[in-house]
Formats: sequence, structure tokens, C-alpha cells
Amino acid sequence: MSDPIKEFEEMYFKTLYEFYEKNPDAKVRTGDLAEALRVTPASTTEMVQRLAAKGYLEYIPYKGSTLTEKGLVHGRKMKRRYRLAEMLLEHLPFAGNQHVTACRLEHAIDDDLEAALTVYFNNPSVDIHGVKIPDMSPDVEDKIFDDSSMLISLEKLDEGVTSTVKIIVASQSLIEQLNELGIQTESEICRLNEEEFEVNGKKLLISSNLAEMILISPKE
Repeated sequence: MSDPIKEFEEMYFKTLYEFYEKNPDAKVRTGDLAEALRVTPASTTEMVQRLAAKGYLEYIPYKGSTLTEKGLVHGRKMKRRYRLAEMLLEHLPFAGNQHVTACRLEHAIDDDLEAALTVYFNNPSVDIHGVKIPDMSPDVEDKIFDDSSMLISLEKLDEGVTSTVKIIVASQSLIEQLNELGIQTESEICRLNEEEFEVNGKKLLISSNLAEMILISPKE
């Protein structure tokens, strides 16, 4: 069993991912990483070597380091949670330092809370600054789709049952197209037959593939 990832390690993942977003192919020099994290180069070198030994980084002395695929998973996760935390604070009557507080909150967000925030904000593709939010990890996506107490896909809806659209897991352009058809969050939707649905009183054909992307909350 692997050791749980610690908070200070999460900060390295997130910061390295920020460098990755700017230039995916560039190696991050230890001095630049230390400056971004506001720690000493010596402690940064020690941590980089430790993370490299665990398979999270590829590290070449005097040249720098890059996240491995294993490290990228955690980097994306931390950056996503930070941006979701920012969205939550923007949504609240919060008067404090948004950046500092979001940095604290990101470490408290687990898979369950990330899934809930994803649903609440309708799987946002960009943050409050218009910057892309990294995609959710497969484990969080599975939690949203598989947790029957939370949501089910439209594809699993029985005929004659009325439900409410809660989230559309698709590209922003596809979401906008569906919105134009009347399919959006909080839309009332009822399955008439295999691919025919009634949305807010309007009949529409929705393919099985598309129905899998639409998550609903069945009414009792």
C-alpha cells in the first residue's frame, strides 16, 4: 500500500502542473520551482528527488524536472480543486483573500466533495478568470456516474418517468448546443421511448451516446 500524499507534496504537484500548462515540454529548473513555492533551493532539490523516486517526476540534475503521467494525474487534480474552490468562494458572500483561502481549501477537497462541486457548478470548463479547468480524474467521474444516491445518466431513465437535468458532462460547445434545444440544468425531462424524450413539453430525439453525457436526478 502506497503512502498517502501529504499536503506539502500536493503543493509541488500543483505548482509543477502550472509550469506544465505554460509549456508541457519544458523542464522546470529547481531554482524556478523554489521561487514559485517560496522555499529554499536545497529543500526543493530534496523534495524533487523524493518525488522522482516515487515515480511522480522525471528529474535530471542541473537541468530540471517534469511530471510523469502518474504525477500529472495529481497535478491536474490539485489544480482542478483549486479552481473549483475559487468558484465556490466567488459564489459565496466571501470578503477575504480568495487566492489564499482557495489554496487552503484545495487540500480539504476529497473525491466526494469534488464530485459534489462538479455537479453543483454543472461541470465547469473554465474558472472565474476564464482559464481552463483541468478535466476530472476517472475516479471522480466514476463516482458521479456510479453513485446512484446522487445521479444517474439519462440513458438509465425508465420510460414514463420525469426527471431533472443536473449536469451535462460534455464540451462547452456541445453544452451550448443542447442549451439551445432546451436541455440545460434544471430542465424537466421525461423518457417517452428508447430515444424520444419530452423536455419542458418539447419532444426531442436523444441518442444513447448523448444520453450517457446527461446526468439526472430522478424524482420520487
